[in-house]
Amino acid sequence: MSELRLMWRNTRMVVLCAISAALYAAVLIPFKVVPFIPGVTELRPANAIPIVCSFLFGPAGAWGSAIGNMIGDFFGGASPGDLFGFVANLAYGWIPYKVWELMADGEAPVITSPLKLLKYAIACLAASVLCAVIVGWGDNVLVIRPFAVLGNVIIFNNMVSAMVLSPFILAAVYPRVKKGRLTYQDMMPEVRRKPFAIRLVGFVLLVIGEGGAWAAGNLLSTGFWKPGFLPAHWLEAPYDKPVMIVVGPMLLLAMAGLSLM
Repeated sequence: MSELRLMWRNTRMVVLCAISAALYAAVLIPFKVVPFIPGVTELRPANAIPIVCSFLFGPAGAWGSAIGNMIGDFFGGASPGDLFGFVANLAYGWIPYKVWELMADGEAPVITSPLKLLKYAIACLAASVLCAVIVGWGDNVLVIRPFAVLGNVIIFNNMVSAMVLSPFILAAVYPRVKKGRLTYQDMMPEVRRKPFAIRLVGFVLLVIGEGGAWAAGNLLSTGFWKPGFLPAHWLEAPYDKPVMIVVGPMLLLAMAGLSLM
C-alpha cells in the first residue's frame, strides 16, 4: 500500500498518473451515450485502460483509474455514488499488478501460454469483483440501485474489456514501455515488497472477502436470504440496512487483504 502514497513524490509517476487518467476519461466519455443497461451503466470498452495501465505503471495506473472514472462520471451526471466509484476504480487499477506480482513475479504481462492466461484472468477477475462489490454496496446503501444489478453488470463489463481488449494492447505496448524503462518497477526501485507469505495471506483474505461480499450482496438484495439476527422490518426492499451490515465487514476484510499485498 505504501507505493500509493510514495508515487506522489515521483514526478514521472505523477505524469503517468495524469496520462492514465486522461486516456481513461477520453475513451470513457464518448461511450456515455451508448447505454448497456439504460439508466444503470453504459458500454465501457474504456475499462480495458485501467488494466493495461495497472500492469505498466502500477500505483500511477491505480490513481489514474480512480481519477479518470471520476472525470467520466461528471459527464454522466454527478451523484453521491460517485465517491464509491472513485474507491472502486482505485481498487480496479490497483489489484491487477499486485496479484500479478504474487502469481507471476518477473514475468511480462503478455499472454504467451495458457498458464499466463489463467494468471492474467485471475488478476482481472479479482479486480473486477472488488470494483463491483464496492459500487454495488455503496449504491445499495444509498438506495440508488440494488446490489444485484451493479454487483453483476460491472463484473461482466469489466471482464469483457479486460479479456478481449487489454491483452492485445499489452502485447503491443508493454515491450516498448519496458524498453524505455517506464514501468513502475523501473521508476520506483525504492519500493520493497512484503514477504511472499504475507502477500499470499493478503490475497486469500481478498478473495474470501470479495467473494463472500458478492454472494451475500446478491442474496440479500434479491430477498433470497433474510438473516434471522436482523430486525424483521429491515428485511424488505430495498434491503439497504442488511446489505450495509452484512456485506460491509466482508468488504473491509477484502480491503485489509489487499493492503497486505
